[in-house]
Amino acid sequence: MSAKPRLTYCNGRGRMEPIRWLLAAAGVEFEEIFLETREQYEKLIKDGVLMFQQVPLVEIDGMKMVQTRAILSYIAGKYNLYGKDLKERALIDMYVEGITDLMQMILMFPFSPPEAKEKNLDSVKERATNRYFPVFEKVLKQHGQDFLVGNKFSWADVQLIEAILAVEEKIPAVLSGFPQLQAFKMRMSNMPTIKKFLQPGSPRKPPPDERYVETVLKIFKK
Repeated sequence: MSAKPRLTYCNGRGRMEPIRWLLAAAGVEFEEIFLETREQYEKLIKDGVLMFQQVPLVEIDGMKMVQTRAILSYIAGKYNLYGKDLKERALIDMYVEGITDLMQMILMFPFSPPEAKEKNLDSVKERATNRYFPVFEKVLKQHGQDFLVGNKFSWADVQLIEAILAVEEKIPAVLSGFPQLQAFKMRMSNMPTIKKFLQPGSPRKPPPDERYVETVLKIFKK
């Protein structure tokens, strides 16, 4: 039996959370090492573990993988969440990239200064409701299936449910004009592996708080 994947990052969402989501959705248990000091991070760099001196770091199948996109692609391919052919993979890639653009705004939100938070929240709402969610509402309606690509659960579905829940934390009524996405959210939330990940006590991390922001800045800010 192969060892569990081992994830090294801060004890918070950040760029590791989509990786946790994808592994959990695939039904894969994993171990985590949490960075709490700059010294831990510098030791990883000194030891040559981080190819580009960046985390996330995922140790899987004898590899020390860095770069979020590369890690996610590998996990999706390994656990059959990356479509049945090149065309389906291209669709998944397009959907994932779009969702990642939206998630980048959510990712940076806790680090914005207090006076900019309201403006940044308005930007998240505007982008979600006018640019990104309408795309997926239309895709689901036209495709007529339970999932975004083909009729099979994929990486794109995982990224979208993660994004929906993250935006809802900030803007609870954000799906009010999107019935297809509301139904999608219910379907995904009831899939056994995702339902388990959404339960208290799972490896899913809570929304970033001030302590998390302070820890991140302490570790990574030069």
